[in-house]
Amino acid sequence: MGLATNAKRDYYEVLGVGRSATEQELKSAYRKLAMQYHPDRNPGNAEAEEKFKEASEAYGVLADGDKRARYDRFGHQGVSVGANPFEGGFPFQDLSDIFGDLFGISDLFGAGGGRRRSRAQQGADISEEITLEFEEAVFGVTKEIKIRPLAACESCRGTGSEAGREPETCATCRGSGQIRFQQGFFSVSRTCSKCGGAGTIITHPCPSCRGQQRVAREKTVTVKVPAGVDDGTRILFSGEGHAGVYGGPAGDLYVVLDVKEHAFFERQGKDLYCSVPVSFPQAALGAEITLPTLEGEHTLTIPPGTQSGTTLRVKGKGVPAVRGHGRGDLFVEVRVQTPAKLTKQQKELLQELASALPVDNKPERKTLLRKVKDMFV
Repeated sequence: MGLATNAKRDYYEVLGVGRSATEQELKSAYRKLAMQYHPDRNPGNAEAEEKFKEASEAYGVLADGDKRARYDRFGHQGVSVGANPFEGGFPFQDLSDIFGDLFGISDLFGAGGGRRRSRAQQGADISEEITLEFEEAVFGVTKEIKIRPLAACESCRGTGSEAGREPETCATCRGSGQIRFQQGFFSVSRTCSKCGGAGTIITHPCPSCRGQQRVAREKTVTVKVPAGVDDGTRILFSGEGHAGVYGGPAGDLYVVLDVKEHAFFERQGKDLYCSVPVSFPQAALGAEITLPTLEGEHTLTIPPGTQSGTTLRVKGKGVPAVRGHGRGDLFVEVRVQTPAKLTKQQKELLQELASALPVDNKPERKTLLRKVKDMFV
């Protein structure tokens, strides 16, 4: 017995895919067929219209997980013979779901017509710089700065129109903010150039803001600088920037810290570095010297036989951690000074010392291990 001429073809065969086709492969196959046989592209072509319906029916079933499972098991009878596979709507939410990412447009074949797009715009960010002393950055400080952000105009409450007047509906786009036009068989929307997408036009501007919806207002912001910040640190104040327009949110305020250099200390992360001069007898015999720190004076012990260039570490005298606990260290480089002028008596004493000391002018190569040990003396 032969098949009836109106028997339905296999849905996978209609779309030209295998039975293991993924969702994306199904969608891609349907795109091609829909583009080829869509009635808008084939006006008056009954055969093309039927092929489009056939492809749409196949995709409507196979794109639905439950229907596809029943079809795979029972064939066309599994998805209700004679039932409309598009009952309750088209086989996809919107044509833009199928074609939007392919053509970069959202309105196709009339989909989405008349919808007004929001023109809400977030306000711009503000960046302000404050200068800190070195100690202020290390220990923290509270500062006040003045900014002039754009705020919603109080006279018109941000509408841009004078009191008693409302913005008028744009006659060009009829309030939608979009202009639709036909490009081939596509129906494309673009932002209305007359109203800029707002859908309304301010015919009687507010005298306070001149229709701009916002005015600049001076404002004082308290900046609490945490201990341990470094040069270039940015502190964020959410929503303290310029006000948005058409209902958009305000921008943010960024306070950028400019930290001055210190006359004695150099900073690297949480650690501080400095150098101190000592005399030859202090380096040779050992001594205790008074060392300035950011928190006052500290007694530093110079071990006997300390060589020039040796680095000593003072724990916990560095910079506090901005996040977390603990502080960095202070590293002190010892520099042995050679006197430029000597008295007669000093020369005689040094000559006497020189004659008593062994002479070894051979260059010494400092090993890596020795350097590491010096760092943690």
